[in-house]
Amino acid sequence: MHYGLDEDQELFRREVAAFAAKELAPHYQSDDRAARMRPELPRQLAGVGLTGLRIPERFGGQAADAVTTGLAAEEVSKADVNACYLLLVAALNSDILVGNASEEQLARWLPSIADGSTVSALVLTEPGHGSDAANLALRAVPDGAGWRLVGEKTSISTGMVADTGVVFARTGGPGARGVSAFYVDLHDGRVARTPLDDHGGRAIGRASLHFDGVPVSRDELVGAEGAGFVSVMQGFDYSRAVIGLMCVGVAEAALEDALEYARTREAFGRPIGTHQGVAFPLVEQATRLAAARHLCYEALWRKDQGLEHSVAANMAKWFAPKTAGEVVHQALLTFGHAGWGTDSPLGQRLRDVMAFEIADGTAQVAKLVVARHLLGRGFAP
Repeated sequence: MHYGLDEDQELFRREVAAFAAKELAPHYQSDDRAARMRPELPRQLAGVGLTGLRIPERFGGQAADAVTTGLAAEEVSKADVNACYLLLVAALNSDILVGNASEEQLARWLPSIADGSTVSALVLTEPGHGSDAANLALRAVPDGAGWRLVGEKTSISTGMVADTGVVFARTGGPGARGVSAFYVDLHDGRVARTPLDDHGGRAIGRASLHFDGVPVSRDELVGAEGAGFVSVMQGFDYSRAVIGLMCVGVAEAALEDALEYARTREAFGRPIGTHQGVAFPLVEQATRLAAARHLCYEALWRKDQGLEHSVAANMAKWFAPKTAGEVVHQALLTFGHAGWGTDSPLGQRLRDVMAFEIADGTAQVAKLVVARHLLGRGFAP
């Protein structure tokens, strides 16, 4: 198996890293304190192609492969993991739309996502059905030739700032086959947004959305009626590896800071990195982080090769956030009291990366997917 970078990918990685260090990193802590997403951010990301990565070139995108998308997510997240939510959601929604929508729909929807003029959201999670996406309750009530959306969604990343959303609603009976997807204008006056006050990821505008009879027509139906659940689950198989690399990026930034501090901070007459009690924990975390990173890229490489990638992606989804949290924690301990103040980014990195132990499926959900593969569906919990 080989998923090394080619020359174009390496050049792109360097360009994204330079952009992120210059344009994103300086705002990471201030945007968290303000709990807001800067309005110029989508256009900034679009200017270097980051919101159109998975969009076909004919619609203004880059048609990037999965590995290249992961590279971008990793480098952006080193600088500002919250800014990377825009990249993540744009990529996930683009994959869902490209795989299910008509050519006419794609021509209407994708160009504005690619150029950053439209921020989209994935509108799936509900108050009573977090990880149990097949049993969601938001209803698409028949209304003439179309429907009206009635119900509530919650924990919607970019929910306070999104212009549009891929909204999943029940058009049929119970279970997965009763769920359909719609591309919805979230500026409709019958959509009410409530911001959520979070421990981390405060700049992404996570929100609850209440739909009070929002009209949708067949022109807004994504794919076949009743096919919504399948489309989002296939998208998650890919996005979970990208999320893993977002966590890896945060942890890499923390580890690099800790290593530099261990080289330069002196105690008892020599750099603290010369003490095994400081050096060995960093070695252990660097090893775990390398393992998490390789697992994420294996999943993306397998997707690009047309191979089964669900198992690797779900392994990455539970392992990378847990590992990243441990790496950032150890980095903070390396700094001691110097890492505990809010002037240091380490506390925010720890808060931000913990969110990914919940987002897009908990560790238990990811492990269940893997267990079904290892044991067979009849033996898994």
